[in-house]
Amino acid sequence: MIRSVLALLLGAFVLGTTSLLAQDKRIEFVEYEMDNGLHVILHQDNSTPNVVVSVLYHVGSKNEEPNRTGMAHFFEHLLFEGSANLGRGEIDALIQEAGGANNANTSQDRTFYYELLPSNHLGLGLYIESERMLHAKIDSTGIAVQREVVKEEKRQRIDNQPYMSFQQEMMSRAFPDMNYRWTPIGSMEDLNAAQFDDFMEFYRTFYVPNNATLSIAGDIDIEETKKMVEQYFAEIPRGTREIPRPKPSSKLLETEKRDTVYDNIQLPGYFCGYRMPAEGTDDYYALNMLSNVLSAGQSSRINKRAVDEEQIAAQVINFPSAFEDAGIYIMVGIANAGKSLEELEALFDDEIKKVQTDMISDYEFQKVRNQIESGFYGGNSSIADIAESLANYHVYYGDANLINTELQRYMSVTREDIRRVARKYLVPTNRVVLYYLPKSAQAEN
Repeated sequence: MIRSVLALLLGAFVLGTTSLLAQDKRIEFVEYEMDNGLHVILHQDNSTPNVVVSVLYHVGSKNEEPNRTGMAHFFEHLLFEGSANLGRGEIDALIQEAGGANNANTSQDRTFYYELLPSNHLGLGLYIESERMLHAKIDSTGIAVQREVVKEEKRQRIDNQPYMSFQQEMMSRAFPDMNYRWTPIGSMEDLNAAQFDDFMEFYRTFYVPNNATLSIAGDIDIEETKKMVEQYFAEIPRGTREIPRPKPSSKLLETEKRDTVYDNIQLPGYFCGYRMPAEGTDDYYALNMLSNVLSAGQSSRINKRAVDEEQIAAQVINFPSAFEDAGIYIMVGIANAGKSLEELEALFDDEIKKVQTDMISDYEFQKVRNQIESGFYGGNSSIADIAESLANYHVYYGDANLINTELQRYMSVTREDIRRVARKYLVPTNRVVLYYLPKSAQAEN
C-alpha cells in the first residue's frame, strides 16, 4: 500500500516534465513551421506499421486566471466531446474502430493529445487533431457533462486517496508568487463559476496553431506526411489573441513554512519541498543527480539508513519536479509505526548536511553517472515516447535535438556542482515542511 501511494505521489508531479528519454542510435527528425505558426516535427521509423500523431498545446494550469483555475485540465476532457464534423463520443469510436488508442494529459505547462494508430490511418489522426484545433464542440451540454467527469476524477484521484492533498498543500505554500500555487486539477468552485464565454475565450486564446506543436513519429514517409499535414492544417487561421505567459521566477523562499495536515491515513508522513530553478538550467541537472545520491534505489543514502538500518521509515523518496518557469525539490518519508516525524525529519536533515559538507565519493559519483546514462540510453522505447519528447524539447528548451544530446548536460555536472546546489537550495529558509498525521491525532489535540 505504501509503495503504491508513493508511486501516485511521484506520478502527480512528473506529467509534462521532460524525462530522460534515450536511444540506441541517433533519432533523426525533420521540423519546420507552417505559415499559421504551427510547429511540425516528423520522425520516420518504419520498423513497425504504427504511427503516433500528437499535438502539444503550450497551455497548462499556470496560464489560468486565479479565479478560473482548472481550465486547462477541463479542456483536456472537453476537447473529446467532438467538433462541428464529429459527433459526441465519435472521436473515441473512430480510434477504436481503426485499432488504435488515444489519450491526453495536462500539466502545469502544457496540454498534450495523442493517437497511436496503424500507419495506414495516419489521416484519421490528422483529421481528429485538426478538428480539435479548428472548431471543437463547446456547448452547454458538453460543459455540464465534463464538469461532473472532472469532479469525479478529483474525488477518486485526490480527495479519496491518502496523502494526495499534499499537492495543493505544498504548491500553495511553495509558490505564493507564481501561478504554480494551484494544481492542474484546479478548483471545482472556479469551474462551477465559469460561464460559456469564459470557455470560449480560453479556447480561442490557447488552442490555436501558433500555440501548438504537431509531432508525428512512426511508419511514415516524410514528404507524403508533409503534404497531408498541409492538407489538414494549412487552412486553420493563426490565433490573433495575445497568449498570456506568466513571468518566470528564480526566487527562493525567504523563510521556512511549516504546517500540520490531518488526513485519512494510518502512518504519519513527512513532506518537504525546496524551491528550485526551472528545467533545463544547469542547477536543474545537478539537483537531479543529487536526488539519485540521496534516495534513488535501495543503496541510496537516505533509503539505506532510514528504511534498512534504522527502520524509521516504511519508504522514502525524493524527486526534483522542475517546471518550465520554476521547480520544487520534494522529499517524502512515511514513518514506520511507533516512529515520529521528528526523528524522520532529523535523519533527512542529517543526510542533507553531509552532502553539503563533503563532496560525494568518486564511487558514488560514478554510480550516479551510470544511472543517468543507463536511463538515457534505455528510455526511448516507443514511437510514442519519441513523439512526446521531441515536442517537449522543442517547447520547453527550444531545441528538439536535445533528444540526442541532453545526456551531455548531465555528464558535465561535477561533484562540486552537486555539493554547491545542496548548499544553495536545500536549506531550511527555502523549504515548506508538512507533517501529515492521522485524523485521530487531531481529535487528541
